[in-house]
Amino acid sequence: MRSRNAWFEIADRIGNNFELQAKGGIALSRTDAGMAGLRKLASHQNAHGIETIEVDGARLRELEPHMNPDIETAIHYPGDGQCQPMLSAAYFLRTVRHLKGEVWQRTEVLGFSKDKDGSITGVRTSKEEISTRYVVNATGTWAGDIARLAGSELSIMPRRGFILVTTPAPKLIHHKVYDADYVANVASDSPELQSSAVVEGTESGTILIGASRERIGFDSRINMAALERLAKQAISVFPVLSKLELLRVYRGFRPYSPDHLPVIGEDAKVKGLFHCAGHEGAGIGTAPGSGELLTAMILGKPTFMDATPFLPKRFQGVA
Repeated sequence: MRSRNAWFEIADRIGNNFELQAKGGIALSRTDAGMAGLRKLASHQNAHGIETIEVDGARLRELEPHMNPDIETAIHYPGDGQCQPMLSAAYFLRTVRHLKGEVWQRTEVLGFSKDKDGSITGVRTSKEEISTRYVVNATGTWAGDIARLAGSELSIMPRRGFILVTTPAPKLIHHKVYDADYVANVASDSPELQSSAVVEGTESGTILIGASRERIGFDSRINMAALERLAKQAISVFPVLSKLELLRVYRGFRPYSPDHLPVIGEDAKVKGLFHCAGHEGAGIGTAPGSGELLTAMILGKPTFMDATPFLPKRFQGVA
């Protein structure tokens, strides 16, 4: 909730130039077991301040007129927010430069300088060395590599995924809609291909279709079987999608940790090295809250929530 609200606070400060909107989300299942799991999750979320509403088929058709009429119940999240990640990154960088901050592109981190106690004193880069007492390692799937350069370790691994993008169309999808299997897939440790329907419209009229997950390292090849499965699953939720053409496909690697929680906090072995990685598919949504937690830790101030479950030490052999 903190991250969700912070996104709108950021938009108020720097301008909403990244398509941020509270369009709401819908989680559905076509099995009794799946709906039971969604109800349990929704009850837990509701107890922590997240608004959840169970809706029947008639209400579903009001929310999403093009949804498959065979889907008869779902959980509606009215406050769910969405934004355009690439535009968000671009405007954040613009804001940093406007505030006289520096952005170094195409600059490789080569190593770290430390004092006699092993605390960080600087970062060696392909451009020059930067003197600093604090380093934030927010390098996604490469966070483990950075940790090793500093003489530590971090259990962050890549999970390959694909997203289909359709040609622009009239507004067909009004919420972010995802199948209950998506929740299970995120928490799964299986190395096999997993996919579930996640469908969302954009301001430009294109429709995004996901989501697949594979634990196969940094293999960048396109998996046609995964693309076909994603398309079929999306069409099973919104039959109208069968009339649209595919414009392009995105491929990326989500950073995940062994327990599927992000790693946020100071390294247990290298003082001054702070990590913020392993959010998998939730990195954009939870970025503001993660940043607030990390800022408070660096400044030695109280955090807005208990950050113990996220601390790096849980993977670094330190109690």
